[in-house]
Amino acid sequence: MDYFSNRPNYDPNAVQFMRDELTAVGFEELLTPEDVDKVLDQKNDETVLVFINSVCGCAAGSARPGFSAALQNARIPDRLTTVFAGQEKEAVSRLRERYLASQPPSSPGAALFKNGELVFMIHRHQIEGHDAEDIAAVLKQLFDQHCSRQGPSVPLEQFEEIFYAKTCGSKIPKFQG
Repeated sequence: MDYFSNRPNYDPNAVQFMRDELTAVGFEELLTPEDVDKVLDQKNDETVLVFINSVCGCAAGSARPGFSAALQNARIPDRLTTVFAGQEKEAVSRLRERYLASQPPSSPGAALFKNGELVFMIHRHQIEGHDAEDIAAVLKQLFDQHCSRQGPSVPLEQFEEIFYAKTCGSKIPKFQG
């Protein structure tokens, strides 16, 4: 990717709260293609959830709050990671090209991997039109079926302190730097 195509779409400071909503519940950001490979190339029988973050309204209103609530479940993925579509473009590209080649691009979206192999994928069309509780319920069933790490990802008291901003990307300033 060249300099201009790899620049973030949005002002990084303006989307920081969208990152914080996920890191507050235990997600680790994958910022480079090497970060993606380092996590997904491991063959250690652990489950890895990769949330593809986005500035869209369905990410704000349903996806981030729904995934966060699902992580209060008794079983959760061993590792929680996130890439940000439109921000760390090379990391997202690596995820899509190398690990999700059989799937259409989706943001927001999420994929659960085990030993670098895709276990399930949730696409934007499965998020749109659903509230956070619906998404959390589906995820909890999937986590119960595929994961063994004891949850929650953070104590309930910490989870209850998180504020989820319900805003759409059309209100976020484009990156000018």
